[in-house]
Amino acid sequence: MARPRAGSARLALVVVLCASIAGCSPIMRKNGYAPSEEDLAGIVVGVDTRDSVAELVGTPSVNGVMRDEAWYYVENTWKTVGPRAPENVDRQVVAISFGPNGTVENVERFGLEQGRVIALNRRVTEANVQGISFLGQLFRNLGNFRADDVLGPR
Repeated sequence: MARPRAGSARLALVVVLCASIAGCSPIMRKNGYAPSEEDLAGIVVGVDTRDSVAELVGTPSVNGVMRDEAWYYVENTWKTVGPRAPENVDRQVVAISFGPNGTVENVERFGLEQGRVIALNRRVTEANVQGISFLGQLFRNLGNFRADDVLGPR
């Protein structure tokens, strides 16, 4: 009779071990949308307008990130391991700037490397992207909100 109990104990140990290992597997989650390089390749600087950009890659999903002179697309990748807090492992911001006549002036992709905003890809006509201070604020403040900030103290 001792044999079946030993087998059951081993099986239970294997099940607990497998469950604990599976619980520590990273869970990757993406929020937002940033067009891929292939999608952006279809945008012709100096030719395309807001309407043609909207047809090619869509409009930004958040109204607060859409301004008259530029559209910003933001995508975050979060990694959660076990009971730890989610960690932001990747952030991409695509900035498409429009000139006074409504045509595309610049297409830039920014990333977050070691806590610093860097330009990953840039197609510029004449001037640098307008609103870099907005991007700096976006990278510094994104994810730093609490419910108290919006709802106020109780």
